[in-house]
Amino acid sequence: MSKPSPEVYEQGKGMDAHNQAMREIRSRKEASYDPHEPTRVWLDEDNTPDGVKTSLTIILNTGGCRWARAGGCTMCGYVAESVDGGSVSHDALMDQIDVCLAHEADNADEPADLIKIYTSGSFLDEREVGAESRRAIADTFADRDRIVVESLPDFVDREKIGDFTQHGLDTDVAIGLETATDRVRHDCVNKYFDFADFEDACAEAAAADAEADGDVEAGIKAYLLMKPPFLTESEAAEDMISSVERCADVDGCHTVSMNPCNVQRYTMVDDLYFEDGYRPPWLWSVAHVLEETADADAIVVSDPVGHGSDRGPHNCGECDDRVQKAIKDFDLRQDPSVFEQVSCECELTWETVIERERSFNQPLTR
Repeated sequence: MSKPSPEVYEQGKGMDAHNQAMREIRSRKEASYDPHEPTRVWLDEDNTPDGVKTSLTIILNTGGCRWARAGGCTMCGYVAESVDGGSVSHDALMDQIDVCLAHEADNADEPADLIKIYTSGSFLDEREVGAESRRAIADTFADRDRIVVESLPDFVDREKIGDFTQHGLDTDVAIGLETATDRVRHDCVNKYFDFADFEDACAEAAAADAEADGDVEAGIKAYLLMKPPFLTESEAAEDMISSVERCADVDGCHTVSMNPCNVQRYTMVDDLYFEDGYRPPWLWSVAHVLEETADADAIVVSDPVGHGSDRGPHNCGECDDRVQKAIKDFDLRQDPSVFEQVSCECELTWETVIERERSFNQPLTR
């Protein structure tokens, strides 16, 4: 990856001490990546405002998140997968799209209804994905039903969203809000913006929705982070319940995706994990939050990446797959009764952790 430099160090955003530590941690990564190959691509199913749709998920290989190059978020290692040099040409990005379309053709019976495009940072940041590439990608997927692109709130505006809605594409912008609590976002995640900035981005999406023709829709999908560093299990669960409810109350935000934190390489969370200072969240905590927010005025989903592993959200190892299956079932059906079908002796351990873990003795269990 490209090494951080003073030109990308954004003074006054985030915690300077966090940024300094994160730049040192990220500098340990030496691998390089092909700008003509996407980081990842896969097929799946997703719950949308129009029901469950087949999806093609694309993670484009770009020059990386500008905030991560300044230091960035304590848990995010995606910038370590970015291309050397800080930028990727239009032709190379379109080559990546071609690779993804070939993957879909080889592995799906028919084109996916939903396209989800992510980068290591913000798709709508024109330093990562230029306007020419953004509009060409909109043209490429104009025949699909819905598209999701990811961005920090800074770069969300109705004109950029309009590049997609003008093709008749229902368009969602996924924003890595992480939490509705500014203190937690600033101090634990080291993300610089406020909840008010998220609300402004929702307003831009609502304006794009109003300007779109016919039945075309535009909206926001909020990404939350379950258990950033420095929070106990109970604090993390309480913060997620509050955050889901606050997001669901914002006009323009129709979906909330709660992502349990996992331990990614070249991050502050990784360093804490190896010093016995961090444990990823329990899957019981994920189920608890989903049950408590099932009545929220939004689609609430979760995708526990790396479930069952020591570095991912996990329980005891015996019940992890069963609880993960219940979470996936909830994502598609939004029925909290699915969690009544799973149980394990380790639930008592989780309840003890929720009751007794304090910031000075965490993690109480591994």
